[in-house]
Amino acid sequence: MKIYIDADACPVKNEVYRVAERYELDVILVSNTWMNTPKSNTIHLQVVDGKFDAADDWIVDHVQTNDIVISADILLAARCLEKDARVLGSKGKEFTQNNIGDIMANREIMSHLRDLGTMTGGPAPFQKKDRSRFLQSLDQMIQKIKRNNA
Repeated sequence: MKIYIDADACPVKNEVYRVAERYELDVILVSNTWMNTPKSNTIHLQVVDGKFDAADDWIVDHVQTNDIVISADILLAARCLEKDARVLGSKGKEFTQNNIGDIMANREIMSHLRDLGTMTGGPAPFQKKDRSRFLQSLDQMIQKIKRNNA
């Protein structure tokens, strides 16, 4: 089991590092640009070229069953679910086969409303409670995968 982070705009990288260290899991940050990472044998940075969706494509090409992907990108989540990976949004919401269809449909509706000018706002700002929910969800996800593979 590895944890992949869609890293360019991820607000919970430090939380992932702490949880992954506790469970002795490798973390692979995938980014279009170089970024500082902690000195660790289990944390790796993969810089991809700047083309659109290069990071997403790299993650999908490397993720395997029961790996965990951290991303708020709904389309990336859907692609990773097709490979039997687990996907967790940065606010602690798990993307699953049962909810991805509804989430994608809602994404299309909101995009259409923005295009019409009916709705101009984006997602709510990241808050302390989101960080807490994320930590709890990540820990539960790892434990569940470990139990199912024991």
